Amino acid sequence: MAESTVHTFEDITARLDEIITTVRSKDTSLERSLDLFDEAIKLGSKAVELVDSFDMSPTEAAMLEEAQESDAAPGSESGATDVAADGAPAAKADSD
Repeated sequence: MAESTVHTFEDITARLDEIITTVRSKDTSLERSLDLFDEAIKLGSKAVELVDSFDMSPTEAAMLEEAQESDAAPGSESGATDVAADGAPAAKADSD
Protein backbone atom coordinates (compact mmCIF):
# COMPACT_ATOMS: atom_id res chain seq x y z
CA MET A 1 0.00 0.00 0.00
CA ALA A 2 1.56 3.26 -1.10
CA GLU A 3 1.62 6.22 1.27
CA SER A 4 -0.65 8.21 -1.07
CA THR A 5 -3.45 5.61 -0.70
CA VAL A 6 -3.58 5.98 3.09
CA HIS A 7 -6.69 7.98 3.98
CA THR A 8 -8.31 6.33 7.01
CA PHE A 9 -7.09 5.28 10.43
CA GLU A 10 -7.47 1.64 9.35
CA ASP A 11 -5.32 2.32 6.26
CA ILE A 12 -2.66 3.87 8.47
CA THR A 13 -2.55 0.95 10.89
CA ALA A 14 -2.44 -1.53 7.99
CA ARG A 15 0.46 0.34 6.38
CA LEU A 16 2.31 0.54 9.70
CA ASP A 17 1.90 -3.23 10.09
CA GLU A 18 3.41 -3.66 6.61
CA ILE A 19 6.32 -1.39 7.54
CA ILE A 20 6.99 -3.36 10.73
CA THR A 21 7.02 -6.64 8.83
CA THR A 22 9.40 -5.24 6.20
CA VAL A 23 11.79 -3.68 8.73
CA ARG A 24 11.94 -6.91 10.75
CA SER A 25 13.00 -8.82 7.65
CA LYS A 26 16.70 -9.63 7.63
CA ASP A 27 16.76 -8.84 3.92
CA THR A 28 15.82 -5.17 4.40
CA SER A 29 18.76 -2.78 4.08
CA LEU A 30 19.51 -0.09 6.62
CA GLU A 31 18.78 2.59 4.02
CA ARG A 32 15.37 1.06 3.22
CA SER A 33 14.62 0.72 6.95
CA LEU A 34 15.39 4.40 7.48
CA ASP A 35 13.12 5.37 4.58
CA LEU A 36 10.35 3.25 6.09
CA PHE A 37 10.99 4.83 9.49
CA ASP A 38 10.46 8.28 7.95
CA GLU A 39 7.22 7.07 6.35
CA ALA A 40 6.07 5.63 9.69
CA ILE A 41 6.68 8.98 11.41
CA LYS A 42 4.56 10.75 8.77
CA LEU A 43 1.83 8.14 9.13
CA GLY A 44 1.88 8.57 12.91
CA SER A 45 1.45 12.31 12.53
CA LYS A 46 -1.46 11.78 10.15
CA ALA A 47 -3.06 9.35 12.63
CA VAL A 48 -2.79 11.98 15.39
CA GLU A 49 -4.44 14.54 13.10
CA LEU A 50 -7.28 12.12 12.37
CA VAL A 51 -7.84 11.41 16.05
CA ASP A 52 -7.69 15.10 16.96
CA SER A 53 -10.26 15.98 14.30
CA PHE A 54 -12.66 13.18 15.27
CA ASP A 55 -16.16 14.39 16.13
CA MET A 56 -18.33 12.30 18.42
CA SER A 57 -21.96 11.73 17.63
CA PRO A 58 -24.47 13.07 20.17
CA THR A 59 -25.03 9.50 21.40
CA GLU A 60 -21.29 8.92 21.89
CA ALA A 61 -20.94 12.27 23.68
CA ALA A 62 -23.84 11.39 26.03
CA MET A 63 -22.31 7.99 26.79
CA LEU A 64 -18.94 9.59 27.57
CA GLU A 65 -20.58 12.20 29.82
CA GLU A 66 -22.51 9.49 31.69
CA ALA A 67 -19.32 7.48 32.21
CA GLN A 68 -17.47 10.53 33.52
CA GLU A 69 -20.33 11.39 35.89
CA SER A 70 -20.48 7.86 37.29
CA ASP A 71 -16.70 7.93 37.85
CA ALA A 72 -17.02 11.20 39.78
CA ALA A 73 -20.05 10.11 41.85
CA PRO A 74 -19.53 9.96 45.66
CA GLY A 75 -18.59 6.52 46.83
CA SER A 76 -17.33 5.43 43.44
CA GLU A 77 -13.93 3.87 43.09
CA SER A 78 -12.40 7.03 41.64
CA GLY A 79 -10.56 7.81 44.86
CA ALA A 80 -13.34 9.60 46.75
CA THR A 81 -12.57 9.89 50.46
CA ASP A 82 -15.23 9.28 53.10
CA VAL A 83 -15.60 12.24 55.46
CA ALA A 84 -16.82 12.12 59.08
CA ALA A 85 -19.40 14.57 60.43
CA ASP A 86 -16.63 16.82 61.82
CA GLY A 87 -15.04 17.13 58.36
CA ALA A 88 -12.12 14.85 59.14
CA PRO A 89 -11.43 11.82 56.92
CA ALA A 90 -13.47 8.88 58.17
CA ALA A 91 -11.69 5.74 59.31
CA LYS A 92 -12.24 2.79 57.02
CA ALA A 93 -13.16 -0.57 58.52
CA ASP A 94 -10.87 -3.51 57.85
CA SER A 95 -12.51 -6.16 55.71
CA ASP A 96 -10.41 -8.95 57.22
